[in-house]
Amino acid sequence: MNKLFKYSITIVVVVTIFSTGTALADTGGLKFQITDTAGNPVAGALVNVHTSESLVSRIGVTDVDGFLRLSGLDPSTKYKVEITSNGYQPFIRGNVRVVSGKNFNINYTLANVNEDIEVISVTGAVATIDTSSTSVGIDLTLDMLESLPTARSYQSYLQLAPGTKPSTGGNPSSKSGVNYLDAGGRVGSSSDNVYYIDGVNVTDSYAGTFGANFNSEIIQEQQILTGGLAAEYAGGTGLVSRVITKSGSNEFHASINYYTQNDGLVADNKHEDANSFSTYDSAFTLGGPLIEDTLWFFTSWQIKDREEDVADPETGELQRTITETSDLGFAKLTWQASEADRLVMSYFNDPTDISGSDLASTFNNRDSAGKQGGDNIHFEYSHTWADLIITAEYASHEGELSSLAADQNSSNDVAYLGGNPSGRDLSLGGTGSNSITSRDGSEFKVTTQYFLDTADFGSHVIKTGYAKTESTYKTSLEFTGDGAQYRSISTHNPNTTFGTYVAGGWTGITGLSDASSDIDGILEAMAGADKTYYLSLLDSDNSGDINRAELDALTFDSAVGNPNGLYNVYRINMAQTAPVEMSIDGQVLFAQDEWSNEQGIAVNLGLRAEKYQHFSSAGDNIHTFDWEIAPRVSVAWDLNNDGQSKVFAFGGRYYDPIRTDMTSFAGNLTGPVREEQIYAGDRWLTFRTRGGQKSGQDAFFVPTIKTPYTDEFLLGYTQALFDDMSIEVTYTNRVTKDIMEDYDLGVFSDPSDEKLVNSPFYLPYSYFGYDSAPDANFVIGTLAGAKREYQGVEFTFRKRRTDNWSMLASYTYNDAQGNSNSDGNADYQGDVLELDPVAPNMWGEQPGNIKHLAKIAGAYYFANGFEIGAIYSWNSGTLYSTTYARGVRHFPLREDNAYEFGGISSRWVQQGVVAANTSPAYGTLDLRVKYVHDFDRYKVELFVDMFNVFNDQAVIREQDLKAGDGIYAFGEGIEWVQPRRLYLGARLSF
Repeated sequence: MNKLFKYSITIVVVVTIFSTGTALADTGGLKFQITDTAGNPVAGALVNVHTSESLVSRIGVTDVDGFLRLSGLDPSTKYKVEITSNGYQPFIRGNVRVVSGKNFNINYTLANVNEDIEVISVTGAVATIDTSSTSVGIDLTLDMLESLPTARSYQSYLQLAPGTKPSTGGNPSSKSGVNYLDAGGRVGSSSDNVYYIDGVNVTDSYAGTFGANFNSEIIQEQQILTGGLAAEYAGGTGLVSRVITKSGSNEFHASINYYTQNDGLVADNKHEDANSFSTYDSAFTLGGPLIEDTLWFFTSWQIKDREEDVADPETGELQRTITETSDLGFAKLTWQASEADRLVMSYFNDPTDISGSDLASTFNNRDSAGKQGGDNIHFEYSHTWADLIITAEYASHEGELSSLAADQNSSNDVAYLGGNPSGRDLSLGGTGSNSITSRDGSEFKVTTQYFLDTADFGSHVIKTGYAKTESTYKTSLEFTGDGAQYRSISTHNPNTTFGTYVAGGWTGITGLSDASSDIDGILEAMAGADKTYYLSLLDSDNSGDINRAELDALTFDSAVGNPNGLYNVYRINMAQTAPVEMSIDGQVLFAQDEWSNEQGIAVNLGLRAEKYQHFSSAGDNIHTFDWEIAPRVSVAWDLNNDGQSKVFAFGGRYYDPIRTDMTSFAGNLTGPVREEQIYAGDRWLTFRTRGGQKSGQDAFFVPTIKTPYTDEFLLGYTQALFDDMSIEVTYTNRVTKDIMEDYDLGVFSDPSDEKLVNSPFYLPYSYFGYDSAPDANFVIGTLAGAKREYQGVEFTFRKRRTDNWSMLASYTYNDAQGNSNSDGNADYQGDVLELDPVAPNMWGEQPGNIKHLAKIAGAYYFANGFEIGAIYSWNSGTLYSTTYARGVRHFPLREDNAYEFGGISSRWVQQGVVAANTSPAYGTLDLRVKYVHDFDRYKVELFVDMFNVFNDQAVIREQDLKAGDGIYAFGEGIEWVQPRRLYLGARLSF
């Protein structure tokens, strides 16, 4: 690390410790311009801003230009603004909105005491534009969400944000976020997102997905950011979701609700006839004062219960009935100890028991029960001066994710060459393992904010922050049955040779491949202690060594010891099992200056620095990712300097830190030890050991590895049409580089292979920071030549709730190109040459991309208490490759015959198979009808939701395996939009 950077880091630390700030992303502000009826500024006007939903209020006085900024306000749509000034009539305005991370412009006109004006002109009372911000996204409030048909979870609300792609699992991709995993060929799940609930980072540090659930009734505001993020924000390659919860009030409020759905409210399922379910969801909330104006509380408890019948995809008969039960608790205390001091303490948990899988393609013998959830706590203290606020926070998150196999026999994946196997034929035995896993995290941070208004150099909001984080991955894993997991050959394929087995074309999961890591490992193992035996078995030319051709002649014809009497080929044997824990310690620093002047120009200049240390199960530091600096710069121009329009630009870098899945890959030194074995002759031969340190380490982080990053350039224009509505258009350009991958150095770095050395694939040991190959199966490094490019255009229209209606509409165009789908997980692009980024036919459209997305959501509020809300979402279909199965991975189809490229002969990926297919376009319409009746202090609300109104059970995903999977043929639908269904609910509140 150079001296200049060390010096700059020291300055940031000093500024952070000795200055002051706020919980930056969780509060917002208002910028007032007060004038008289002649347009002259009103100096010295006293402005008081307060709400019944927060203990925070702000009072200020306008300057000589009639300008005043009030910051550090909690998000709410119910602020009251009171303005008084000598010689002017008092002014009061209600239902003023504050959004976290935004500073809206509001212009008010005051009437002289001598003027006979009954109606005072008000501009910007429902502010729609923050003219100084370049962040792109959406803020959602509870009143908006309760007017729309949604699945009542913060994950489902993500679908309202412009540009988010469909996701059945609740982890949608956004813009350049990867939307495809070759493990299982899955689409609709991104590992690029960051999730916060009340300041607690609940992102799963292992998988990169959401890691907690909670009662949606407690949401005060949910902010979903998809681009143009300032230095204060983590993440950026995907979306950032920040949920802020309710805090109570000076009056007691409570609610109780009940929602239900059953099979009688659902149309017939056209694809899975026997599937049926019933579900209910009930919750209560209670909040109020323990001490008025000083100490508030808010608490909630929710139970969710779901029972579902799962059909057999082959026979249509009932397979099983599964249940899922969640108990979601929440409690929050807010103490305004003085006008300047506030302490907030919150707690929530989400224990969930799941009896089995709701996937029809998971057969009963492969089913498993799950247990997930944990406790989450957050403490926050803030102190406010006139221009200074400081906030210190501590948060911790627990995320258990454990499973218990329904069938405790060994798993046995079966491969067929030809024939017509069923899905059951391919999946014998149980799931194969039980695990108790926890993915926990903690964070301490101090953030600061300083407001500086100058006569000659404009206004500044200077923010700094420091955070220290820890992410841990704890697991206890055991294999069921005889302690091994098998991959066998069907008895329909006797006397199969090794060469035939690794050539491909099989239906089902195979265990061995023609990758050098497998071939070289097997040949090396055969030259070990039992060399004489294997020479007698395979050395046909009596050379004293076994070559590749002789290995190809190895015949798999023994079923001895096989749990299902099939031909033995490959297994993973658990040689040792023990609980294990790995961790990552992180440090984050940021500093930014939001500068604006009287001409309507705003500039945000910031730096974000991140450092992460990975620790093994033995407690050793296995790698340090030293400080990486992410500059972020934005410019916004209020075109008419009236808060009604802006053009803006952003340029910056987002880092994507390596997760604990790779810490586990390189750091499991004391836990489970698994032996990969091939059956040769009459015995099992171990050719690779995973975990522990028996035969070298499974993987090392190489000295030269870099943190993956995405550079973003964004241009945008926003225009307020009226006080309550606006339009916005943005153009986004992103490039992702330094993508992480694990490498087999025997494939890419063998200096004795002359053809390899002279090819474009050769990576000398020095590329990884080595003089020679380390004693490890693999190394984790930076994928040479890998890149993803993204361009997108987005149009958004928003109408805030006024005049009895609201609307949000968007259209997004996505163009995603690249030569890698690796995204923080160990993939195969460093194991085989044909998947290398520079190999033939690898560059092109990105699998998982959806080119066109359109959404419209709106609600109308009748005077008689009825509300009607609707959401229509349409997409042009998902791009997917034509693939074959290698283990559980789905890889682009290879040529049948090898040909030479770059001096290397191989079966390269076929032309026109990567992202060559598109699933059908489809759209869904959902409706909500709501009735509200007030009597005395009580309010009754009745809800009816209808999802998929037109009952279009369209295909979401198609089979990508060319040979099919024994259940679905290539191109056949395997996931569909759920049938039309009604959801009924009621709430009583006071």
